[in-house]
Amino acid sequence: MGEPRPPLRVDRQLRALQLAKDCAALGARVRTIGHLTGLPPRELLRLLFPDRENVPRGRPPDSPEWYHGANLLYRAEASIVVSLYRRLRDGGFAAAEALVAAYRHYGSVCEPPQRISFDRAFDLVAHTDGLWLTSVQSFSLVACPTCHSEYLAAYGSAPRSNDECPFCKLVQRYGTDQRVQASFPVRPLPDLSQLDLGLHRLLNGR
Repeated sequence: MGEPRPPLRVDRQLRALQLAKDCAALGARVRTIGHLTGLPPRELLRLLFPDRENVPRGRPPDSPEWYHGANLLYRAEASIVVSLYRRLRDGGFAAAEALVAAYRHYGSVCEPPQRISFDRAFDLVAHTDGLWLTSVQSFSLVACPTCHSEYLAAYGSAPRSNDECPFCKLVQRYGTDQRVQASFPVRPLPDLSQLDLGLHRLLNGR
C-alpha cells in the first residue's frame, strides 16, 4: 500500500470551520479562535457573529502574571484544565482539538459557573507548551510529592513538599470553607445493593 494521501484543502478548511464553531460555542474570543484555526478575524466575525452583538469582548487574559496571584480555587481549576489537556496531548491529539476536548471535560467535572474561561484556558496552555502566542514556556505541570496530583507551577519547578499544591490546600480547608465545599461537592456513592441485585438476576437468568 502507498503512503496515505494528505488531506485536501477543502477538508482542512472544513475542520478549521468546525473547530471555530466549537470554540465559539465555548465562549472563545475571535482572537483566540483565529490563533487556533488560522482563519482570519474578518471571516470569523462574518461566519460566527454576523450580528456583532454577541462578540465576546474584553481584555485578553495574561496567565503568567495572573496565575501566581490567583486564589486557591482558580489555581486548582486552572491546573485541572491543563492536566486534562496534557493527557489528551500525550494520547496523540493535536493541540487545538485537545484544548477543546479538555475544556469540555473540565466543564463536566467542576461545578458551574466555571472559574476558568476558554480564553484563559487557551492562554494557560499556550504558556505551558510555548504555543500560538509565545515560544516561551512559563508553566510546568508538576506532581505533588504528597497527594501526587498534577498542578501548574513556574516552568522548571521541582517541588520537594506540598506547600504549593492547591489540591492539598483544598483538602485541608474542606471541612471549614463553604466555598470549597460548594465548588467540589461530595458526590453520593452508588447504591451497591442495587448492583448486587442486578448481578444476581444476571447470573440466575432472571
